[in-house]
Amino acid sequence: MRAIEITEPGGPQVLQMTDRPRPEPRADEVVIKIAYAGVNRPDALQRAGLYAPPPTASDLPGLEAAGEIVAVGGGVTDWSVGDEVCALLPGGGYAEFAATPAAHCLPVPAGMGLKEAACLPETFFTVWSNVFMRGNLQAGERFLVHGGSSGIGTTAIQLAHAKGARVFTTAGSDAKCAACLELGAERAINYREEDFVEVMKSEGGANLILDMVGGEYIARNLKSLAMEGRLVQIAFLQGPKTEINFAPLMMRRLTITGSTLRPQSDEAKAEIARQLRRDVWPLLSAGTVGPVMDSEFDLAEAAAAHTRMESSGHIGKIVLRVA
Repeated sequence: MRAIEITEPGGPQVLQMTDRPRPEPRADEVVIKIAYAGVNRPDALQRAGLYAPPPTASDLPGLEAAGEIVAVGGGVTDWSVGDEVCALLPGGGYAEFAATPAAHCLPVPAGMGLKEAACLPETFFTVWSNVFMRGNLQAGERFLVHGGSSGIGTTAIQLAHAKGARVFTTAGSDAKCAACLELGAERAINYREEDFVEVMKSEGGANLILDMVGGEYIARNLKSLAMEGRLVQIAFLQGPKTEINFAPLMMRRLTITGSTLRPQSDEAKAEIARQLRRDVWPLLSAGTVGPVMDSEFDLAEAAAAHTRMESSGHIGKIVLRVA
């Protein structure tokens, strides 16, 4: 099969086309003939040598895809050859075929194509598990998500709004802020022109913040929280280290938590999939929420797709066309 491999740690140019054996399903796995694969920040981190795949996972990048099941392993009862699915992958999405646990597959939502479905798993698994399962966002609460125009941001805005929260977000341009408002944000803060700390304080503070920036944002996030507010950290675009005064955390009874998705157990990911199918997939089928599409590249243009993503000029999701 054709696949894109990381020839050595480095920039987008290290992504090169190669030939690999087609994977075979192990017990409880399926093999998907990939039509489209999503492009995500963790792919770029892996390419740069900063995010190693789990020991049993493919070394090929790609954490989500959509396509047709072409083989099933022993013990698989929920899916059959010929079913169209989207799936969270342990790796290997930048290829014509990929294997993944059957429990990490979800049906393509009604009325949605495979290109759009390929953009769902990584962001929806991440947002649901962190904002709702870990962060326990409730209707009526004030929710701040940074990077509102990213794949994670556009997903978080829509889901939080659909669940009745008041949504605030940050973005780096007026155009990106306008896009966030259209998705359901009550207030979009251009961080180049306004201080999100002051904005959130004027609103009474955030009950929950989802952050992927880190660095100096961590202390600013804590200042932005309401009494008994929660900060959920999912990435560190500005680095994982900073100096924090923990006294306000104690005085205002704040909570700091976070997670990464890829290292979690297969069962933990299967539970997220079960909750998504129950609580979110009906919203997707109804058109209440959906992926925001930025651009499409051929599999052979994976380097260009990474360049687009790392330019931070995109709004929403970038996909690779495989089939």
